[in-house]
Amino acid sequence: MAVCSGSRNPENELTVNNLIKCYGCGALVEDIPGKPHEYIGATAGCWEVYKKVLLKGYGKLEYSDLTQHLIVDTYSVQHPGKPKPDAIRSINLHLIGLHLLFKKEMSVPDVATAIEIICKRANRFVWLEPPIPNGSITVLDVAKAKNLAEHRQLVEEWARDVWEAWLPYHALVKHMVKKYFVQ
Repeated sequence: MAVCSGSRNPENELTVNNLIKCYGCGALVEDIPGKPHEYIGATAGCWEVYKKVLLKGYGKLEYSDLTQHLIVDTYSVQHPGKPKPDAIRSINLHLIGLHLLFKKEMSVPDVATAIEIICKRANRFVWLEPPIPNGSITVLDVAKAKNLAEHRQLVEEWARDVWEAWLPYHALVKHMVKKYFVQ
């Protein structure tokens, strides 16, 4: 297997047989051209895998709103991007979403309402330096699911794994929920 330094990636990540390390999650994905998202910090190859996993919910698998929500929050948290306003807001809100789902055990519609309220009330979010590693499970692991039950299980394991990687920020996330969302 040939390994060489340097690639199209401005981060100078490793390229291995047309695979590149995603600078968000660290997974080895196809090194394809393109800009995946305005502020999500992912390579184009990783973004393509994410889109396929996300689209399964709208296709033959028809999994729950909870699974869909976990996919979006988890991928966003695992690919926080750079400290710019949209990315800062995104990482904070997706961490709040995971907190509300896991710690408050809120329903997906209630989480959506809470996030909407928090967005209206919060005047400023701060950059949260991503943990290293940012979880040990990636969207590539989820993409390997062979059936609906395995898919749901992998999504939940992935979400909990990434949420736990952000442990140093759990108290801050809890504080933001208390401050901006009165139940």
